[in-house]
Amino acid sequence: MMDAAALRPQKLFGDLDDAELAVVAQKVQPERFPMGSAIFREGEPTRGLYLIRKGKVEVSKTTADGWKQTLAVLAEHFFFGELSVIEDRTTHSVNTTALETTELYRITTEDFKGLEQSHPVIMYKVMRTMARMASRNVHTMNEKLMKALISY
Repeated sequence: MMDAAALRPQKLFGDLDDAELAVVAQKVQPERFPMGSAIFREGEPTRGLYLIRKGKVEVSKTTADGWKQTLAVLAEHFFFGELSVIEDRTTHSVNTTALETTELYRITTEDFKGLEQSHPVIMYKVMRTMARMASRNVHTMNEKLMKALISY
């Protein structure tokens, strides 16, 4: 079983107390990806939510004309794959690549959904954190869009 204390630095679990972290730790699986390897590709089946323990992950999309467009570079303690889980997607809509040797924690879609049923208070806290981070990302993107439009 995963040590709950190892999950404490993860941004997604910032609102959880020690007992709640212990519950989540039972569902976490560690994974390791060498530099340059794909974690998942656009169109592949979804496998869950990922949390970055160590390393960096590039999130990208392939354009219609075959170019790679980087959407984000995520570092330690950030998470990704959450949209696939909460939107019940069966395939990924982006590519993710380990930019350096990367250690991840993964919670399978099934375990995530199971926690929603068995521990709604924990999942409320997790979803509230996701919503806060998504809101911050939308505000950041809006600012970038406005700057691009003004400079055009």
